Formats: sequence, C-alpha cells, structure tokens
Amino acid sequence: MDNKRKGKNTTNFVRYTGMGFQMLAVIGLFAFAGYKIDTYRHSDKFIFMAILGLTGVIISLYQVVRQLNSKE
Repeated sequence: MDNKRKGKNTTNFVRYTGMGFQMLAVIGLFAFAGYKIDTYRHSDKFIFMAILGLTGVIISLYQVVRQLNSKE
C-alpha cells in the first residue's frame, strides 16, 4: 500500500512540476516576443511586453485548468 501511495505522490510531483515549467515557458516566450516588438518599434513604454505577457499568463492558466480537469 505504501509503495503505491509513494508512486502516486511522485507522479503528482512530476506532473505539477511540469505544469509549472510549462507556465514559465509560455509566459516567458510571450513576454520576450513583446519585448522584441517594443525594441523594434523604439518604444519608450513597454506596452506590447505587458499585453503579450498578460496574454501568456491567461493562456498558461487556461492550459493548467484544462490539464487539471482532464482524466489521467
């Protein structure tokens, strides 16, 4: 019984850690794209970085909710 429980805890740990790295990657890519757009336009205010960063947060949260609701 304990081995089964430990295996499930390890699986959950790996699953949730992967979700965290996936969120970090999505948000980082969107924010980096916004930064590149702002520097290309020689903008003083990083508006595209803020908008695309927020879009990355929304998309990554949607992905996490979808993964948590999916059956294993």
